[in-house]
Amino acid sequence: MPSLTRKLIKGRPYYYLRHCQRIDGKPKIVKTVYLGSADQLIARFAAPPTVPEPQAVDLAAFADVAALFDLAEQLQLVALIDAQLPKRDQGLSVGQYLLLAAINRATHPTSKTRLVDWYQRTVLTRLLPASADQLSSQSFWNHLSHITDADIDAIENQLSQRLIERFALSLRTLVYDGTNFFTYINTTNPATLPARGHNKQKRNDLRQVNLGLLVSTDFHIPLFHKVDTGNVNDVTEFKTITQELRLRYAQLARHCEHITLIFDKGNNSPEAFATLDDQTGFHFIGSLVPTQHTDLLAIPRRRFHPLAGERLKDSLAYRTRKVVFGRERTVLVTYNENLLVGQMQGLEANLEKTRTKLRELQHGLRRWREGRVQGGRKPTVEGVRHQVERILSAQFMKKLIAYELSVGKLPELSFHTNTQAYAELVRTQLGKTILFTDLESCSDEEIVLGYRAQSTIESAFRDMKNPHFLGWFPMFHWTDPMIRVHAFYCVLALLLSSLLQRTLHQKGHDLSLPRMLELLGGIQETTVIFAPQGQEKKPRTATCLTRISEEQQELMQALDLQRYQAKKAG
Repeated sequence: MPSLTRKLIKGRPYYYLRHCQRIDGKPKIVKTVYLGSADQLIARFAAPPTVPEPQAVDLAAFADVAALFDLAEQLQLVALIDAQLPKRDQGLSVGQYLLLAAINRATHPTSKTRLVDWYQRTVLTRLLPASADQLSSQSFWNHLSHITDADIDAIENQLSQRLIERFALSLRTLVYDGTNFFTYINTTNPATLPARGHNKQKRNDLRQVNLGLLVSTDFHIPLFHKVDTGNVNDVTEFKTITQELRLRYAQLARHCEHITLIFDKGNNSPEAFATLDDQTGFHFIGSLVPTQHTDLLAIPRRRFHPLAGERLKDSLAYRTRKVVFGRERTVLVTYNENLLVGQMQGLEANLEKTRTKLRELQHGLRRWREGRVQGGRKPTVEGVRHQVERILSAQFMKKLIAYELSVGKLPELSFHTNTQAYAELVRTQLGKTILFTDLESCSDEEIVLGYRAQSTIESAFRDMKNPHFLGWFPMFHWTDPMIRVHAFYCVLALLLSSLLQRTLHQKGHDLSLPRMLELLGGIQETTVIFAPQGQEKKPRTATCLTRISEEQQELMQALDLQRYQAKKAG
């Protein structure tokens, strides 16, 4: 035990702290600490305590990356990938590279050249140690550029099994849809995946890549994805994917005897339904293009009946049977007042925009007739007609706006809104959706709610186009294999994030993906570095979390993230 000892040296008293311990039954001094003279001790205790002066503060992303890392650990994601893509036992494995890329995409999308900068500002330096050289862009692609489609399919198959077994993921309804992502890949680049097509972000001037995704309606967790050429439309893509879905179904059906696939009208084709109809036990709910079924649109609304349930209180339906794509199907024409209001708002906005463009064209022609335009080519009737047709290319505009071109010395444009066509459109088509299914025994309510589950994949695509979280962008890759790998770790990012959202929901926290990642991203780890004092050679540090809100504290506790905090200050 410690004791205070006084020594006289040259007649002056000095004080020491001695630590005594019994060894082999005998007391022995094991440590002596010099405290100083009496005056020094008095001065030390009389003076106010000195506060170490902080030199710097390091911030590291904590809760978001730790939560995603934890889910990957529960899935044993790295081991699963490494079993499919083994390498020599040195440096980072392929699975570790893909996990780092997926967490980066989910929390703070960056290019591969800036991956190391992001990594060094996260607690992953502690959870998944790596050197700057290992995270260089060159090293990253040296490890990942050899991944094949077969490797990705095998990994996704095994991941699906684990999600079912370990997280009890529901497979009763699955949703398929496709989207595209524009790129800045040069026209002369030989890659075959990027191609110009109808871009859903209105960037038809750029080459794009298509992505088809099969997700669970249970928090849009991806089970299968396919990257395709950018100029392939949804119908053609779905036609080829149904063959792969058929093979995938055989594996998934072992865990669920009844699987319903949900998709929208943009994927319809006779070939695709021939494949689906041949697959025993694979059911579907889809929608039809209204203008291709005018007989159904003509059914008066008085023949519709209300749907039961709070979620469908504003909906009506008419049920019948009709031959669609070679077989008689159950068809449900639905009417929703809220959908009508939304469509009319969009229609009015498009009408106003179209009228404005036509008035501008009228004004330009008038200036020509009045001789106020000098130089340039005079407008011709065919040229003006082409401009008008382009202006009227928006949905319903050709039906709702009638125009005339007078043929004279110079063309003159007049137009008006066809109010009768407008009223007919509102009466017969707006607010209506035509659904069809092979599920004859399902109620009208089950069919409508099943189809509405399609919003899950639309939400997933919106999240993947978010510039701050889960971003597909930036993508600076220019070869087909690199683009496929890029798509794979983006889908892995969606998988981990959606699984995290589902986990929090089960614990009583309902948050959108962006809001969830924003809240967790605000919980950072702070390391304060203090200036060395006295005989210290190294600076002291203290680590803690940043100040967080009550909601963030609840998320921390729900996910038990405290176990990933730094163990001690050094």
